[in-house]
Amino acid sequence: MRIGLYGWDAQVAAVVRAASREALPLGPACHLSEEQAASCGAGIARAESWEALIDDRSCDAVVVVAEGWDDARTEGLRHLVQAGRPLLISQPLTLSMLLAYELDMIRSDVGGLLLPILPDRQHPLLGRLLEAVEGGLAGVGSLGRLESISLVRRMPERSKEAVLSWLARDADLVRLLIGDPQRLSTLAGVSSDAAYASLTVEFGGELQVPARWQVARGADPVAELTLTGEAGQIRVTIPDSTLGPATWTWHDLEGTVEAAPFDGGLAMLATLQRCLGETPPVAAAELASQPPLPPPAAWADAARAIELAETVPRSLARGRAIDLHQEEFSELGTFKGTMASLGCGLVMAGLLVLVLATVIGGIAHEAGWAFGEQLTSVWPFVVLAVLTGFLALQVLPALIQGPAKK
Repeated sequence: MRIGLYGWDAQVAAVVRAASREALPLGPACHLSEEQAASCGAGIARAESWEALIDDRSCDAVVVVAEGWDDARTEGLRHLVQAGRPLLISQPLTLSMLLAYELDMIRSDVGGLLLPILPDRQHPLLGRLLEAVEGGLAGVGSLGRLESISLVRRMPERSKEAVLSWLARDADLVRLLIGDPQRLSTLAGVSSDAAYASLTVEFGGELQVPARWQVARGADPVAELTLTGEAGQIRVTIPDSTLGPATWTWHDLEGTVEAAPFDGGLAMLATLQRCLGETPPVAAAELASQPPLPPPAAWADAARAIELAETVPRSLARGRAIDLHQEEFSELGTFKGTMASLGCGLVMAGLLVLVLATVIGGIAHEAGWAFGEQLTSVWPFVVLAVLTGFLALQVLPALIQGPAKK
C-alpha cells in the first residue's frame, strides 16, 4: 500500500512513522515544506496541487490533514472524495458540520472510503470500559449501579478553537459509552470566548446516566475518564493517542494501576489496510484480536461528533440546553427540508399577495382604473400556477430514484 499526503501535522507524522516501520512506501505529498518532506524519508515526491493525488496509480490512499486548512484545500478535498479516493482524515478536519455532512453525502453517492483519525476506539482497555458501563447500568458489575460518567480534558491551550477541536474527538468516546446524546447543555462562568477555558458540557441520552465533559489546565493533552458507581470509581488516564505510542493507565476500585501501551498511528494504519483488503501489521492484528472492541469510527461518527462540538457555542449564547435531533443527512433529506421551507415561504407569500391584491383592487375600482382591476383579477390564477408547480416538484425524487428506491 502506498500512502499519499495532503498536508502535514503531528497526527500524520504518527501514521508516517508507523508506515516507515512497516516499510510501506509513500506517494506524492501535497502542501508539505522541504523540511517536512525530508522527515518522511528519501524518495517522497512533493506536489504543488491535489491533482497529483487524484490518480489512483500515484497512491492507494491519501492522508488528509487539518492543520493549515483553507478554502483551496476544501475544494481539493471535494474533488478527491468525488473521485472515490480512500482517505484517512484528521479529526476534526474543520469545525463545520455542513462540510462534514456534505462529504458524507458525496461519499455515499460514489461509494468511497472516508476514515477519521479516531484511534481510541481500538484501544484494548476500551472493551473493558464498555463492559464496566454495561454492568453498571444493569447494577451487576463491580461498580454497582452506575451513577455518572466524567471526562476531564486537560490541555495547555484552552482557546475556543482548541477546546472545540478536542471536544470533537472526545465526543466520539462519549457517544460510545452513553449512546448518541439527545440533549446538550453547557456551564461556564462567562459568556465570551473566555468561557471555553473552564467549559463544562453535559450530555443527556437514553441511558439516563449523566455524562460530563470538562476542560482543565494541563501541561500536556490528557484526558481523565471516571466511572462513578455505588461501590466506588474506575478511573482511566488517556493521553493523546493520535501522536503515536502512548500508555493508558487503568485505576480500579482497589487502587490497582494497570498500564496499557498503545500506538494510535499504527492502529489507524492497520484500520486503513483492513478497509483496503490488505493484511495489517502483526502488532496491529494482535491488538484487533482483543475482544470486545467496537468497529472503527466511520465518517458518519466523525460528522456527528463535529455537530456536537458545533452545538456548544449556540448553547453558551442562549444559556440553555439544546435538544439534538437524530437526523439522517442525505440528498433526499436535504430536498425534503428545502421543500418544507419553500412551502412555508409560499404560504406567507400567498397571504401577502391576497392582501395586496384586495387593497389595490379596491383602490382601482374606486378610481375607475380598468387596468388595475384586470391586473388584480388574475392573482388567483398566478397563485394557483405557482402552487401547482410546487406540488409537481414533490414527485421529483421518485422520478429520479426510480421505482426500486421509493
